[in-house]
Amino acid sequence: MTRSVSAIRPYCLFLGFLSLVPVQAVASEPAVSAGPMVGHGTHHDVAIWVRTTQKTMVQVRYWPGARESDARTTPVQITKGQDERLAQINIRGLKPGTVYRYQLLLGDPPGKPVKFGYPLTFQTQALWRGYKSRGPPEFVVALGSCAYTNDAEYEPPGKAYGGGYEIYETIRKHGPDLMLWLGDNVYFRRTDWGSRAGLFRRYSRDRALPALQALLGSTHHYAIWDDHDYGPNDADRSYVLKGASLDAFRSYWANPSYGLPDLPGVFTQFTWADVDFFLLDNRYYRSPSKAPRTAKKTQFGKRQLQWLVDALTASKAPFKIVAAGGQFLSPFDRWEGSAQFPHEQRWLIDTLIERQITGVLFVSGDRHHTELVKINPKGFYPLYDFTSSPLTSRGASADGEWNSPVRVPGTLVTKKRNFGILRFGGPAQDRVLTLETRDAENRLLWTHTIRAESLRASRASGK
Repeated sequence: MTRSVSAIRPYCLFLGFLSLVPVQAVASEPAVSAGPMVGHGTHHDVAIWVRTTQKTMVQVRYWPGARESDARTTPVQITKGQDERLAQINIRGLKPGTVYRYQLLLGDPPGKPVKFGYPLTFQTQALWRGYKSRGPPEFVVALGSCAYTNDAEYEPPGKAYGGGYEIYETIRKHGPDLMLWLGDNVYFRRTDWGSRAGLFRRYSRDRALPALQALLGSTHHYAIWDDHDYGPNDADRSYVLKGASLDAFRSYWANPSYGLPDLPGVFTQFTWADVDFFLLDNRYYRSPSKAPRTAKKTQFGKRQLQWLVDALTASKAPFKIVAAGGQFLSPFDRWEGSAQFPHEQRWLIDTLIERQITGVLFVSGDRHHTELVKINPKGFYPLYDFTSSPLTSRGASADGEWNSPVRVPGTLVTKKRNFGILRFGGPAQDRVLTLETRDAENRLLWTHTIRAESLRASRASGK
Protein backbone atom coordinates (compact mmCIF):
# COMPACT_ATOMS: atom_id res chain seq x y z
CA MET A 1 0.00 0.00 0.00
CA THR A 2 1.29 3.53 -0.86
CA ARG A 3 1.06 6.17 1.85
CA SER A 4 -0.52 9.53 1.01
CA VAL A 5 1.59 12.70 1.01
CA SER A 6 -0.45 14.04 3.93
CA ALA A 7 0.45 10.95 5.98
CA ILE A 8 4.14 11.22 5.20
CA ARG A 9 4.52 14.96 5.90
CA PRO A 10 4.19 14.74 9.76
CA TYR A 11 6.74 11.90 9.81
CA CYS A 12 9.22 14.04 7.85
CA LEU A 13 8.65 16.97 10.17
CA PHE A 14 9.39 14.69 13.14
CA LEU A 15 12.69 13.58 11.60
CA GLY A 16 13.58 17.22 10.97
CA PHE A 17 12.97 17.98 14.63
CA LEU A 18 15.27 15.13 15.73
CA SER A 19 18.06 16.53 13.57
CA LEU A 20 17.92 19.73 15.63
CA VAL A 21 18.16 17.96 19.03
CA PRO A 22 21.66 18.29 20.60
CA VAL A 23 23.64 15.02 20.50
CA GLN A 24 24.03 14.86 24.26
CA ALA A 25 20.24 14.87 24.67
CA VAL A 26 19.94 11.51 22.93
CA ALA A 27 23.32 10.04 23.96
CA SER A 28 23.50 7.05 26.25
CA GLU A 29 24.23 7.44 29.95
CA PRO A 30 27.94 7.61 30.82
CA ALA A 31 29.36 4.39 32.26
CA VAL A 32 32.69 3.01 33.45
CA SER A 33 34.86 1.22 30.88
CA ALA A 34 37.77 0.47 33.26
CA GLY A 35 38.34 0.92 36.97
CA PRO A 36 38.00 2.51 39.34
CA MET A 37 41.58 1.81 40.40
CA VAL A 38 43.15 2.81 43.72
CA GLY A 39 46.55 4.43 43.30
CA HIS A 40 49.12 6.01 45.59
CA GLY A 41 48.05 6.53 49.18
CA THR A 42 49.50 8.39 52.18
CA HIS A 43 48.25 9.19 55.69
CA HIS A 44 45.83 11.83 54.39
CA ASP A 45 45.57 11.44 50.60
CA VAL A 46 44.55 8.78 48.09
CA ALA A 47 44.32 8.80 44.29
CA ILE A 48 41.44 7.10 42.43
CA TRP A 49 41.72 6.50 38.67
CA VAL A 50 38.87 5.69 36.25
CA ARG A 51 38.11 5.54 32.52
CA THR A 52 34.56 6.19 31.31
CA THR A 53 32.68 5.42 28.10
CA GLN A 54 32.35 9.11 27.23
CA LYS A 55 33.28 12.56 28.46
CA THR A 56 31.42 13.17 31.70
CA MET A 57 31.48 14.57 35.22
CA VAL A 58 33.05 12.32 37.87
CA GLN A 59 32.94 12.36 41.67
CA VAL A 60 33.89 9.95 44.43
CA ARG A 61 31.67 9.50 47.48
CA TYR A 62 33.54 7.93 50.41
CA TRP A 63 33.10 7.12 54.08
CA PRO A 64 35.10 5.45 56.90
CA GLY A 65 34.32 1.82 57.63
CA ALA A 66 30.62 1.14 58.04
CA ARG A 67 29.73 4.78 58.82
CA GLU A 68 28.07 5.74 55.55
CA SER A 69 26.27 8.49 57.43
CA ASP A 70 29.66 10.28 57.53
CA ALA A 71 30.04 10.14 53.74
CA ARG A 72 31.68 13.01 51.87
CA THR A 73 31.87 13.69 48.14
CA THR A 74 34.78 15.06 46.12
CA PRO A 75 34.39 18.13 43.90
CA VAL A 76 33.21 17.55 40.34
CA GLN A 77 35.90 16.63 37.83
CA ILE A 78 35.52 16.37 34.05
CA THR A 79 37.16 13.41 32.31
CA LYS A 80 39.98 14.42 29.98
CA GLY A 81 43.12 13.03 28.37
CA GLN A 82 43.80 11.45 24.98
CA ASP A 83 40.14 10.54 24.45
CA GLU A 84 38.50 12.74 27.11
CA ARG A 85 37.52 9.66 29.11
CA LEU A 86 40.14 9.59 31.87
CA ALA A 87 40.03 10.99 35.38
CA GLN A 88 42.26 10.84 38.43
CA ILE A 89 40.50 12.01 41.58
CA ASN A 90 42.83 13.01 44.40
CA ILE A 91 41.00 12.70 47.72
CA ARG A 92 42.51 14.84 50.48
CA GLY A 93 41.92 15.46 54.17
CA LEU A 94 41.48 11.79 55.09
CA LYS A 95 41.94 10.32 58.56
CA PRO A 96 45.13 8.25 59.03
CA GLY A 97 44.94 4.51 59.63
CA THR A 98 41.43 4.16 58.24
CA VAL A 99 39.79 1.84 55.73
CA TYR A 100 37.27 3.66 53.56
CA ARG A 101 34.43 2.44 51.36
CA TYR A 102 33.65 4.47 48.26
CA GLN A 103 31.29 4.93 45.33
CA LEU A 104 31.84 6.38 41.89
CA LEU A 105 29.33 9.01 40.72
CA LEU A 106 28.96 9.84 37.01
CA GLY A 107 26.99 12.50 35.16
CA ASP A 108 25.55 15.91 36.02
CA PRO A 109 25.76 16.55 39.74
CA PRO A 110 24.41 15.01 41.73
CA GLY A 111 25.82 12.16 39.64
CA LYS A 112 24.38 8.67 39.71
CA PRO A 113 26.24 5.97 41.69
CA VAL A 114 27.73 3.24 39.51
CA LYS A 115 26.89 -0.23 40.78
CA PHE A 116 29.62 -2.88 41.00
CA GLY A 117 29.37 -6.49 42.05
CA TYR A 118 32.33 -6.24 44.43
CA PRO A 119 33.43 -3.91 47.26
CA LEU A 120 35.35 -0.71 46.55
CA THR A 121 37.80 0.19 49.31
CA PHE A 122 40.97 2.16 49.96
CA GLN A 123 43.00 2.83 53.08
CA THR A 124 45.20 5.50 54.59
CA GLN A 125 48.50 4.74 56.22
CA ALA A 126 48.63 4.47 60.00
CA LEU A 127 50.36 6.79 62.45
CA TRP A 128 52.81 4.81 64.55
CA ARG A 129 56.14 6.66 64.83
CA GLY A 130 56.55 8.28 68.24
CA TYR A 131 53.81 6.20 69.86
CA LYS A 132 55.29 3.84 72.46
CA SER A 133 52.28 1.54 72.32
CA ARG A 134 52.43 1.21 68.54
CA GLY A 135 54.94 -0.48 66.31
CA PRO A 136 55.15 -0.45 62.54
CA PRO A 137 52.11 -2.23 61.11
CA GLU A 138 52.23 -5.55 59.36
CA PHE A 139 51.32 -5.32 55.70
CA VAL A 140 51.25 -7.40 52.52
CA VAL A 141 52.44 -6.55 49.01
CA ALA A 142 51.48 -8.54 45.92
CA LEU A 143 53.76 -8.35 42.89
CA GLY A 144 54.05 -9.72 39.40
CA SER A 145 54.92 -8.98 35.79
CA CYS A 146 54.12 -10.02 32.23
CA ALA A 147 50.35 -9.54 32.04
CA TYR A 148 49.25 -10.44 28.52
CA THR A 149 45.61 -9.93 27.55
CA ASN A 150 44.45 -11.75 24.43
CA ASP A 151 42.93 -9.66 21.65
CA ALA A 152 41.40 -11.77 18.88
CA GLU A 153 41.11 -8.75 16.58
CA TYR A 154 44.89 -8.40 16.38
CA GLU A 155 46.11 -12.00 16.74
CA PRO A 156 45.97 -15.08 14.52
CA PRO A 157 43.30 -17.65 15.46
CA GLY A 158 44.53 -20.26 17.92
CA LYS A 159 47.62 -18.22 18.83
CA ALA A 160 46.47 -16.97 22.24
CA TYR A 161 49.52 -16.07 24.31
CA GLY A 162 47.68 -15.00 27.44
CA GLY A 163 45.20 -16.62 29.80
CA GLY A 164 44.59 -17.64 33.37
CA TYR A 165 42.94 -14.32 34.21
CA GLU A 166 41.51 -15.86 37.37
CA ILE A 167 44.87 -15.04 38.94
CA TYR A 168 43.65 -11.48 39.51
CA GLU A 169 40.76 -12.65 41.65
CA THR A 170 43.13 -14.95 43.53
CA ILE A 171 45.35 -11.98 44.30
CA ARG A 172 42.37 -9.88 45.42
CA LYS A 173 41.08 -12.56 47.76
CA HIS A 174 44.56 -12.79 49.21
CA GLY A 175 43.99 -9.29 50.59
CA PRO A 176 47.18 -7.38 49.75
CA ASP A 177 47.50 -3.80 50.93
CA LEU A 178 49.19 -2.85 47.68
CA MET A 179 50.38 -4.36 44.42
CA LEU A 180 53.60 -3.73 42.50
CA TRP A 181 53.34 -4.17 38.73
CA LEU A 182 56.89 -5.01 37.63
CA GLY A 183 56.65 -4.28 33.92
CA ASP A 184 55.12 -5.74 30.75
CA ASN A 185 51.83 -4.78 32.35
CA VAL A 186 50.34 -4.48 28.88
CA TYR A 187 51.76 -5.88 25.64
CA PHE A 188 51.99 -3.47 22.72
CA ARG A 189 51.51 -5.17 19.35
CA ARG A 190 52.90 -4.10 15.97
CA THR A 191 49.58 -2.37 15.38
CA ASP A 192 50.13 -0.28 18.54
CA TRP A 193 53.70 0.92 18.91
CA GLY A 194 53.85 2.93 15.68
CA SER A 195 51.59 5.75 16.89
CA ARG A 196 50.56 7.65 19.98
CA ALA A 197 46.95 6.65 19.37
CA GLY A 198 47.99 2.99 19.16
CA LEU A 199 49.72 3.11 22.55
CA PHE A 200 46.66 4.60 24.22
CA ARG A 201 44.37 2.14 22.42
CA ARG A 202 46.26 -0.83 23.85
CA TYR A 203 46.14 0.56 27.38
CA SER A 204 42.38 1.16 27.11
CA ARG A 205 41.73 -2.37 25.80
CA ASP A 206 43.86 -4.21 28.34
CA ARG A 207 42.76 -2.12 31.33
CA ALA A 208 39.12 -2.98 30.57
CA LEU A 209 39.62 -6.72 31.17
CA PRO A 210 36.62 -7.75 33.34
CA ALA A 211 38.64 -10.19 35.48
CA LEU A 212 40.94 -7.35 36.57
CA GLN A 213 38.39 -4.83 37.80
CA ALA A 214 37.72 -6.05 41.34
CA LEU A 215 41.44 -6.10 42.14
CA LEU A 216 41.87 -2.58 40.77
CA GLY A 217 39.07 -1.25 42.95
CA SER A 218 40.24 -2.45 46.35
CA THR A 219 44.07 -2.53 46.39
CA HIS A 220 46.59 0.29 46.05
CA HIS A 221 48.53 -0.07 42.78
CA TYR A 222 52.05 1.06 41.82
CA ALA A 223 53.78 0.33 38.53
CA ILE A 224 56.94 0.47 36.44
CA TRP A 225 57.41 -0.64 32.84
CA ASP A 226 59.56 -2.96 30.77
CA ASP A 227 59.91 -3.23 27.00
CA HIS A 228 56.42 -4.48 26.08
CA ASP A 229 54.58 -1.62 27.81
CA TYR A 230 57.21 0.91 26.69
CA GLY A 231 57.47 0.12 22.97
CA PRO A 232 58.58 -2.73 20.68
CA ASN A 233 60.29 -5.87 21.94
CA ASP A 234 63.67 -5.00 23.56
CA ALA A 235 63.00 -1.28 23.01
CA ASP A 236 65.64 1.17 24.24
CA ARG A 237 66.31 4.91 24.44
CA SER A 238 66.17 5.19 20.64
CA TYR A 239 62.41 4.53 20.52
CA VAL A 240 61.05 7.67 18.88
CA LEU A 241 57.66 7.56 20.61
CA LYS A 242 59.03 7.17 24.12
CA GLY A 243 57.55 10.57 25.07
CA ALA A 244 54.11 9.41 23.98
CA SER A 245 54.63 6.13 25.81
CA LEU A 246 55.45 8.04 28.99
CA ASP A 247 52.26 10.07 28.52
CA ALA A 248 50.24 6.86 28.22
CA PHE A 249 51.87 5.39 31.34
CA ARG A 250 51.13 8.53 33.34
CA SER A 251 47.54 8.55 32.05
CA TYR A 252 46.80 4.96 33.12
CA TRP A 253 48.69 4.67 36.42
CA ALA A 254 48.42 6.76 39.59
CA ASN A 255 51.97 6.71 40.96
CA PRO A 256 53.16 9.43 43.37
CA SER A 257 55.53 10.91 40.73
CA TYR A 258 57.23 10.25 37.40
CA GLY A 259 60.96 10.91 37.20
CA LEU A 260 62.43 14.22 38.35
CA PRO A 261 61.61 17.74 37.11
CA ASP A 262 64.57 17.72 34.73
CA LEU A 263 64.80 13.93 34.20
CA PRO A 264 61.77 12.28 32.56
CA GLY A 265 60.86 8.66 33.23
CA VAL A 266 58.65 6.38 35.30
CA PHE A 267 61.03 6.05 38.25
CA THR A 268 59.69 7.09 41.65
CA GLN A 269 59.84 6.37 45.38
CA PHE A 270 57.22 5.87 48.09
CA THR A 271 57.01 4.67 51.69
CA TRP A 272 54.53 2.21 53.18
CA ALA A 273 54.68 1.83 56.96
CA ASP A 274 58.44 1.61 57.67
CA VAL A 275 59.51 0.26 54.26
CA ASP A 276 60.84 2.37 51.39
CA PHE A 277 60.16 1.35 47.79
CA PHE A 278 62.32 2.56 44.90
CA LEU A 279 60.80 1.96 41.45
CA LEU A 280 63.22 2.26 38.51
CA ASP A 281 62.94 3.00 34.80
CA ASN A 282 65.04 0.53 32.80
CA ARG A 283 63.97 1.74 29.32
CA TYR A 284 63.96 5.50 28.84
CA TYR A 285 67.79 5.80 29.11
CA ARG A 286 68.73 2.28 28.07
CA SER A 287 71.51 1.61 25.57
CA PRO A 288 70.75 -0.88 22.77
CA SER A 289 71.30 -4.48 23.79
CA LYS A 290 73.92 -4.93 21.05
CA ALA A 291 75.95 -1.88 22.06
CA PRO A 292 79.56 -2.64 23.13
CA ARG A 293 79.79 -3.63 26.79
CA THR A 294 81.91 -0.68 27.80
CA ALA A 295 81.44 1.69 30.73
CA LYS A 296 79.26 3.82 28.44
CA LYS A 297 76.62 1.10 28.10
CA THR A 298 73.79 1.83 30.53
CA GLN A 299 70.45 0.38 31.53
CA PHE A 300 69.27 3.09 33.91
CA GLY A 301 71.45 6.04 33.01
CA LYS A 302 74.03 7.73 35.20
CA ARG A 303 71.70 10.36 36.65
CA GLN A 304 68.95 7.91 37.60
CA LEU A 305 71.47 5.61 39.26
CA GLN A 306 72.94 8.55 41.17
CA TRP A 307 69.45 9.46 42.35
CA LEU A 308 68.89 5.85 43.45
CA VAL A 309 72.05 5.47 45.52
CA ASP A 310 71.58 8.90 47.09
CA ALA A 311 67.98 8.05 48.00
CA LEU A 312 69.07 4.68 49.40
CA THR A 313 71.79 6.39 51.41
CA ALA A 314 69.26 8.80 52.92
CA SER A 315 66.74 6.07 53.72
CA LYS A 316 66.50 4.75 57.28
CA ALA A 317 64.06 1.96 56.41
CA PRO A 318 64.90 -1.56 57.66
CA PHE A 319 63.96 -2.87 54.19
CA LYS A 320 64.64 -0.92 51.00
CA ILE A 321 62.83 -2.58 48.09
CA VAL A 322 64.35 -1.71 44.70
CA ALA A 323 62.24 -2.70 41.67
CA ALA A 324 62.94 -2.83 37.93
CA GLY A 325 61.61 -4.64 34.89
CA GLY A 326 64.73 -6.79 34.39
CA GLN A 327 66.85 -8.91 36.70
CA PHE A 328 69.53 -7.19 38.79
CA LEU A 329 71.90 -9.93 39.97
CA SER A 330 71.71 -12.95 37.69
CA PRO A 331 74.94 -13.57 35.71
CA PHE A 332 73.03 -14.97 32.72
CA ASP A 333 72.88 -12.61 29.77
CA ARG A 334 71.19 -14.57 26.98
CA TRP A 335 68.08 -12.50 27.61
CA GLU A 336 67.76 -8.94 28.85
CA GLY A 337 68.98 -8.13 32.35
CA SER A 338 71.69 -6.28 34.22
CA ALA A 339 74.28 -8.85 33.12
CA GLN A 340 74.19 -7.16 29.70
CA PHE A 341 75.41 -4.00 31.43
CA PRO A 342 78.33 -5.38 33.49
CA HIS A 343 79.98 -2.05 34.32
CA GLU A 344 76.75 -0.53 35.59
CA GLN A 345 75.82 -3.72 37.48
CA ARG A 346 79.22 -3.77 39.18
CA TRP A 347 79.09 -0.03 39.97
CA LEU A 348 75.73 -0.37 41.74
CA ILE A 349 76.91 -3.27 43.91
CA ASP A 350 80.24 -1.59 44.68
CA THR A 351 78.46 1.62 45.67
CA LEU A 352 76.14 -0.23 48.04
CA ILE A 353 79.22 -1.71 49.68
CA GLU A 354 81.19 1.54 49.69
CA ARG A 355 78.34 3.43 51.35
CA GLN A 356 77.41 0.50 53.63
CA ILE A 357 73.75 0.80 52.66
CA THR A 358 71.69 -1.66 54.68
CA GLY A 359 68.43 -3.47 54.01
CA VAL A 360 68.43 -3.59 50.19
CA LEU A 361 66.36 -6.24 48.43
CA PHE A 362 65.69 -6.26 44.68
CA VAL A 363 62.48 -7.34 42.95
CA SER A 364 62.14 -7.80 39.19
CA GLY A 365 60.08 -9.32 36.40
CA ASP A 366 60.48 -10.00 32.65
CA ARG A 367 61.74 -13.59 32.55
CA HIS A 368 58.49 -15.62 32.34
CA HIS A 369 59.87 -17.75 35.14
CA THR A 370 60.20 -17.08 38.86
CA GLU A 371 63.24 -17.49 41.09
CA LEU A 372 65.03 -16.03 44.08
CA VAL A 373 68.60 -15.05 43.22
CA LYS A 374 71.19 -14.62 45.97
CA ILE A 375 74.78 -13.40 45.77
CA ASN A 376 77.31 -12.91 48.56
CA PRO A 377 79.58 -9.91 47.93
CA LYS A 378 82.81 -10.15 49.94
CA GLY A 379 82.58 -8.29 53.23
CA PHE A 380 78.92 -7.46 52.72
CA TYR A 381 75.53 -8.96 53.48
CA PRO A 382 73.73 -11.26 50.99
CA LEU A 383 71.94 -9.48 48.17
CA TYR A 384 68.65 -10.98 46.92
CA ASP A 385 66.64 -10.48 43.73
CA PHE A 386 63.08 -11.85 43.77
CA THR A 387 62.06 -12.32 40.13
CA SER A 388 58.30 -12.86 39.75
CA SER A 389 56.87 -13.77 36.31
CA PRO A 390 54.49 -14.30 34.52
CA LEU A 391 51.01 -13.23 35.63
CA THR A 392 48.94 -14.07 32.53
CA SER A 393 51.54 -14.46 29.77
CA ARG A 394 52.68 -17.90 28.72
CA GLY A 395 55.22 -19.33 31.15
CA ALA A 396 58.69 -20.33 29.92
CA SER A 397 61.38 -22.76 30.97
CA ALA A 398 64.77 -21.65 32.24
CA ASP A 399 66.77 -23.27 29.44
CA GLY A 400 70.48 -22.93 30.07
CA GLU A 401 69.90 -21.81 33.66
CA TRP A 402 68.63 -24.97 35.33
CA ASN A 403 71.74 -25.23 37.49
CA SER A 404 72.16 -21.56 38.31
CA PRO A 405 74.79 -21.16 41.04
CA VAL A 406 73.09 -18.04 42.40
CA ARG A 407 69.54 -19.36 42.75
CA VAL A 408 68.16 -20.18 46.21
CA PRO A 409 67.32 -23.90 45.96
CA GLY A 410 63.65 -24.72 45.53
CA THR A 411 62.58 -21.29 44.25
CA LEU A 412 62.53 -21.91 40.49
CA VAL A 413 59.03 -21.88 38.97
CA THR A 414 58.71 -22.51 35.23
CA LYS A 415 55.85 -22.84 32.72
CA LYS A 416 53.33 -21.73 35.34
CA ARG A 417 51.48 -18.45 35.83
CA ASN A 418 52.18 -17.11 39.31
CA PHE A 419 52.47 -14.06 41.53
CA GLY A 420 54.66 -12.99 44.43
CA ILE A 421 53.90 -11.92 47.98
CA LEU A 422 55.97 -9.80 50.37
CA ARG A 423 54.84 -10.06 54.01
CA PHE A 424 56.31 -7.47 56.37
CA GLY A 425 55.94 -8.06 60.09
CA GLY A 426 57.61 -8.11 63.48
CA PRO A 427 58.46 -5.35 65.96
CA ALA A 428 60.40 -2.25 64.95
CA GLN A 429 63.75 -3.63 66.11
CA ASP A 430 63.28 -7.04 64.49
CA ARG A 431 61.41 -6.61 61.24
CA VAL A 432 60.89 -9.76 59.20
CA LEU A 433 60.12 -10.17 55.51
CA THR A 434 58.59 -13.37 54.16
CA LEU A 435 58.68 -13.97 50.41
CA GLU A 436 56.14 -16.25 48.78
CA THR A 437 55.29 -17.45 45.30
CA ARG A 438 51.74 -18.66 44.63
CA ASP A 439 49.99 -19.96 41.54
CA ALA A 440 46.67 -18.84 40.08
CA GLU A 441 44.79 -21.19 42.46
CA ASN A 442 46.62 -19.68 45.47
CA ARG A 443 48.75 -22.78 46.05
CA LEU A 444 51.97 -21.93 47.87
CA LEU A 445 54.91 -22.90 45.64
CA TRP A 446 57.75 -21.74 47.90
CA THR A 447 58.50 -19.39 50.77
CA HIS A 448 61.66 -17.78 52.13
CA THR A 449 62.15 -15.60 55.23
CA ILE A 450 64.66 -12.75 55.58
CA ARG A 451 65.26 -10.80 58.79
CA ALA A 452 66.19 -7.14 58.49
CA GLU A 453 69.18 -7.66 60.77
CA SER A 454 70.65 -10.11 58.24
CA LEU A 455 70.84 -7.32 55.65
CA ARG A 456 73.51 -5.37 57.47
CA ALA A 457 77.18 -5.26 56.52
CA SER A 458 78.25 -5.56 60.16
CA ARG A 459 76.50 -8.94 60.37
CA ALA A 460 78.34 -10.18 57.27
CA SER A 461 81.73 -9.10 58.61
CA GLY A 462 81.11 -10.63 62.01
CA LYS A 463 81.08 -7.37 63.93
